[in-house]
Amino acid sequence: MSDPAVSRHAALRTFLCNAGWGDARTVHINGDASTRSYTRLFGEGGDTAILMDWPQAPDGPPMRDGRPYSQIAHLAEEMRPFVAVADALREVGLAAPRILAADYAHGFLLLEDFGDTVFTELAAKGEDMLAYYGQAVDALLALRAHPPAPELYSADGLAYTLPRYDREALHIETELLTDWLLPAIRGGEVPPEVRAEFTHSWDEQFDWLLALPTGWVLRDYHSPNLIWRESESGLQRLGLIDFQDALRGHLAYDLVSLLQDARLDLPEVIEPTLLAEYCDKAASADPSFNRDDFLRAYRLLGAQRNTKILGIFARLARRDGKRGYIRHIPRIARYLAANLADPALARLQAWYERELPSDIAALTSRL
Repeated sequence: MSDPAVSRHAALRTFLCNAGWGDARTVHINGDASTRSYTRLFGEGGDTAILMDWPQAPDGPPMRDGRPYSQIAHLAEEMRPFVAVADALREVGLAAPRILAADYAHGFLLLEDFGDTVFTELAAKGEDMLAYYGQAVDALLALRAHPPAPELYSADGLAYTLPRYDREALHIETELLTDWLLPAIRGGEVPPEVRAEFTHSWDEQFDWLLALPTGWVLRDYHSPNLIWRESESGLQRLGLIDFQDALRGHLAYDLVSLLQDARLDLPEVIEPTLLAEYCDKAASADPSFNRDDFLRAYRLLGAQRNTKILGIFARLARRDGKRGYIRHIPRIARYLAANLADPALARLQAWYERELPSDIAALTSRL
């Protein structure tokens, strides 16, 4: 019986040789919290490319109607969505990596290299981030003007339909908090009545949200996935990566993901300044833009997203031993509290204030 690791390595060698990168020097790149891994290839003459290695991972345990979390939350399980979305983003003038070669059967992609000047690195160097984040807001405004087509077609003929950010996906993401963070805080199971109140309170919000117009949701639109390309101009200066989980949903989601950055403490001026700028430009371009609805959706989705992230970081710490994520929890908790202060979220705010400790140090010490 052949060793799967050996077989996969042989398939990779064949892929790289066929793509003309068989003799490239390789350097591993730190990736995300997924099963994907990334390698920078250095070819002759100074050319570089990025290898994405995306092995097929087994589905997790069934959670609802026999389906695992990844299916309910509409997470991409292979690389075809990445290719289709990348091509669609380039068609509307945004900088997504060109696909240089693909092996769908094994999960290998060779991508255009955007470099490593990610927003997190720029912030660490003390750069003034307002201009960079302003460019990222302009990219979202460009996406706003080009809603996703009913079906996306990539250059290689791939047809792909963006999933809807539906009620099930929204709910199962919030439930990461009651599945992982809250049991750690309580030291045991969450009572059914506490879960039921949580679910019902979110349902009321989703009833309102899901009746609103939709557009692109790239879903992980934040500092680790935004790359500054100094030699380019206009919207091409902003390189986009990690968009394979894109959905069709409310346009406020990516804006709150950007301005309430999970990994960075941004200067306080950035969020109110760029939120107002987005609304002003959206209203100027679209007379039907409803600022009050958008701001309510922004706070609602900010609460939903930060709830999800608290659950994810708790899961990474407790299940996977990746305790480095704990340091981000105080920031996420501050965002969550700010969003829940919206009067429209009063019922949810009451639940969180009752069930989660206000002392953030106490919260993180139990993970």
